[in-house]
Amino acid sequence: MSNHKIMETPLDIVVSVRNVSKNYGDIKAVNSISFSIEKSHTLGLLGSNGAGKTTIIMMLMGILKSSSGTINILNKNIYKYRNQISKEINFASPFVELPHKLTVLQNLTVFGHIYGVKNLSYKIEKLAQDLDIKDLLKRRVGRLSAGQKTRVSIAKSLINDPKILFLDEPTASLDPDHADWIRTYLEEYKNNSGATFILASHNMPEVERMCNNVIMMGRGKVIDQGSPADLIRRYKRNNLEQVFLQLARNDRYSN
Repeated sequence: MSNHKIMETPLDIVVSVRNVSKNYGDIKAVNSISFSIEKSHTLGLLGSNGAGKTTIIMMLMGILKSSSGTINILNKNIYKYRNQISKEINFASPFVELPHKLTVLQNLTVFGHIYGVKNLSYKIEKLAQDLDIKDLLKRRVGRLSAGQKTRVSIAKSLINDPKILFLDEPTASLDPDHADWIRTYLEEYKNNSGATFILASHNMPEVERMCNNVIMMGRGKVIDQGSPADLIRRYKRNNLEQVFLQLARNDRYSN
């Protein structure tokens, strides 16, 4: 295990996690983790299934309450100011379905009202144009393909111009061409808005491309962290996938 720490500038920190744990009885889903994320950066959360990535995201969003430790989002405690913070964040995942019986337009309208979006009709029109879903607006979400649902989910996640965007396998159901297009679109959004991303993905080239820093998780703990280039160099590998495989296997067979 490395003690390598992500460099941080306190005034630029928008996510701060200190000694956070989440217990389910005797099971520690997350075990005393600490990290921080700078504004406009993308942090990758990597780990095998069951490593604790989803639990961390749920705590960062205030959906799950930590058993111990502190979580500050935009310099506010997530549990004390969740209603205020929730207006500044959003989430996209192909594994979280939007209501199937509503049309795409109805879904985007409902979520726009939930977030209090001004000029909502214009916002929906702009996102529909950008994400090539104009022809889908009157279709029920349940009748869309997996790739179409992913683009609609991305539109939903950007409806409120979030300052912090949580991305869980955002391109998992897309073909390579559309996946590259979505990554480019998200990167442009981040560069233009100054938003911060938290990305959970098993697509290592995607992580290498999009992430400033990476946290490698294993059994609820931070195994290692650093920039993709730092980790590749430190473990003397050719790419991040090789680093991930080494760390995952080492963690699996350790006591």
